[in-house]
Amino acid sequence: MSLAPPAQGVVAVLTAAGSGRRLGAGGPKALVRVGGLSLLRRAAQGLVDSGVVDHVIVTAPAAELDRFRVEVDAVAAEAVEVVAGSPVSRQASVRLGLEAALDRMPGAEVVLVHDAARALTPPEVTRRVVAAVRAGHGAVVPALAVADTVKEVAPGLVAAQPGPAYLSAVPDRPGCLESGGEEPPGPWAEAVVGTPERARLRAVQTPQGFSAGVLVSAHRAGAAREVDEALAASDDAGLVEAQGGRVVVVAGHEQAFKITTPLDLALAEAVLRDEDSRTRPPSSGEQ
Repeated sequence: MSLAPPAQGVVAVLTAAGSGRRLGAGGPKALVRVGGLSLLRRAAQGLVDSGVVDHVIVTAPAAELDRFRVEVDAVAAEAVEVVAGSPVSRQASVRLGLEAALDRMPGAEVVLVHDAARALTPPEVTRRVVAAVRAGHGAVVPALAVADTVKEVAPGLVAAQPGPAYLSAVPDRPGCLESGGEEPPGPWAEAVVGTPERARLRAVQTPQGFSAGVLVSAHRAGAAREVDEALAASDDAGLVEAQGGRVVVVAGHEQAFKITTPLDLALAEAVLRDEDSRTRPPSSGEQ
């Protein structure tokens, strides 16, 4: 007989309904394997291993529920459930997961929203987020400082203005043009309108944490946006911000990067190989 989750505990919504198109997976992204295990299994295991999450709700493609359930059974069958997400938007999938989570744990104190694509997120990040919510912050996101210079651009494209600069010779390089080749650059580009101060920028990760009431209220207020991915919030903290709510940042982790492209997948494999080499006992020849 399974034990009921605590009345005031932590429940996580693990979004895993992505198609994997950009990853070239040919199937659900969450089932892509890295280091021999699926992104879904690694992400769910990371939440459970944090020791602070009582229950996990996975939002999966409706046609793949059985495959997803088999995958998470290896983590902790009683602690992880799979429900159908939405094909319309991530925001809609989270809302469905949130409803299922609070149906399972009506008195949940903290709700986490995590992306299966951030499968290598260390358990310490989850513990840090939960601690911040329990300390009284209604919305908490893990994040890292931004290393790159970021440019803000105007919507749409602008036509280039051909002129003498495109065809002027480069000093000490006979026959070369200013563009670095025989032809001018393409006729369309984006116009830069500003350069945000880098010291104030943060690259946000997951799991994001919320007091249950704050997240429910944010999703209700932003419900009209979930019908179109182009209008939907890219993260749940954005819904809280749109309501005028306060969101705080805690330290994230370099391994909590999002695995979206083949290059990301290669990086994840390299990270796991490095971890394995550092934790594997030395062979007799290495001692």
